[in-house]
Amino acid sequence: MNFLPISNHIEFKQVFLIKQENKTLQDILNILQGCINADSRSQKQFYDRYLHFALKTSFRYVHSFENAAHAANDAFVKIFRNIKNFEIRDPANLEVMLMAWIKRIVINASIDYMSKESLVPQNIELSEAVWKKPADEENGEGKMLYKELIILIRKLSPAYRVVFNLYVIDGYSHPEIAKMLNISIGTSKSNLAKARAFLQRHFIKDNNGNALCFT
Repeated sequence: MNFLPISNHIEFKQVFLIKQENKTLQDILNILQGCINADSRSQKQFYDRYLHFALKTSFRYVHSFENAAHAANDAFVKIFRNIKNFEIRDPANLEVMLMAWIKRIVINASIDYMSKESLVPQNIELSEAVWKKPADEENGEGKMLYKELIILIRKLSPAYRVVFNLYVIDGYSHPEIAKMLNISIGTSKSNLAKARAFLQRHFIKDNNGNALCFT
């Protein structure tokens, strides 16, 4: 394997990290090529690598853990069917682009499952392992706030929850949300405002306005 040229003044630790990054990139490329060739071993490696990420994404939308798992598995079926269409436009950011592509498919599968659910909230938590994700760089405090936020989001009504997730966390615009959910742009904006009002009532902030925790 050819690694990037390293100048002599870079410390050994930096050399090691660069080699590791290139090894990870090559590993992902090998897995993707195997999936394109419908290699079952590569598909299992792909599934194991991104399952927790898919579950975490789906669980933000779907109240039932069983349906969140079903949605994630449906998403993987669609991913393997369409993985040959995934374009590697920026090899240096391959995994970031790949996870964004995976997330779009998981979100669509999750929205499909939301219509099958009861409107009664279920108090179900994911295991600690599911909160981990590839290249997770958050510190302990950041992870705690993220988990608390997701738990609080899941207390929103389905209509408010899906719009909040799509707009605030996943970066969709109101016109895109309206098209995805077959609602008006006005309804999307209204549901977002109501979701934010609910969440703001549960924020505890410091003197600088930074969120400390949720009630």
